[in-house]
Amino acid sequence: MNRLVSYCVLGVIAFWLLMSSLFIVDQRQFAIVFALGEVKSVISEPGLHFKLPPPFQNVLFLDNRILTLDTPDADRFITAEKKNILVDAFVKWQIVNPKLYFVSFGGDERRANDRMSQIIKAALNDEITKRTVREVISGERGKVMGAIQKKVAEEATQIGVGIVDVRLKRVDYVENINNSVYDRMKSERTRVANELRSTGSAESEKIRADADRQRTVILAEAYRDAENIRGEGDAKASATYAQAFGQNPEFYKFYRSLEAYRASFKSRSDVLVVDPNSEFFKYFKGSAGAAAAPAERSHKK
Repeated sequence: MNRLVSYCVLGVIAFWLLMSSLFIVDQRQFAIVFALGEVKSVISEPGLHFKLPPPFQNVLFLDNRILTLDTPDADRFITAEKKNILVDAFVKWQIVNPKLYFVSFGGDERRANDRMSQIIKAALNDEITKRTVREVISGERGKVMGAIQKKVAEEATQIGVGIVDVRLKRVDYVENINNSVYDRMKSERTRVANELRSTGSAESEKIRADADRQRTVILAEAYRDAENIRGEGDAKASATYAQAFGQNPEFYKFYRSLEAYRASFKSRSDVLVVDPNSEFFKYFKGSAGAAAAPAERSHKK
């Protein structure tokens, strides 16, 4: 019985030693094997690996993925124009030297982020103080990020970190400068708008004056042409009348009398007080009356 218990205890101890000697490295991790605080080996290949059981050797796992350091608050910097701006940036970084990284921070990612934040802030300050606001925002933004990334990468290699990318998320004036900048932009836009309105009004008046002039010219020319055509028509009508009525003067007199009758008796209510024997009514008497009129005139003579 005692021997069986001994075998069981030995079996448990052997199983514990075996399990504590085996460890699995994930493809997203580095494994640092160290003994009594001294790094013995760095394992980057995923799979099953062996080590001595604690306390002879221990394993620390580090993340080998690309990590993001996002500054929680925008930092204030002074440009070459002595203007205060707020810059918000982020960095993509990765552990490239696990041993150096462990020696620098003991595997504490929070300490690594604090150190990276200091490096980034120093690089931003070095580059922004040499440039104007326009260059930082648009003109040389690519150069600024390239120079910052280079500086950060040089510092990061000393702590076992590789820099993948550095980006500026936001570049803005501080609050007390923003108002003055917005007011200046507003006044500038108002000035441009007023210039455009005045230019548009001048062009409008010019176009309107030109249209009025063209209208006056067109109406004058049309009136001139109309009068010329009317005069030519009246002349042709007079010539036609003269030629037609010259062939029969008596018919002309009769036609003119009919027109006079038509003009005089337009309405049933018209009243005309005239001597029935006057020349006006001679064609009412028919052809005999028309022939008698000359005889009466000759008899009176």
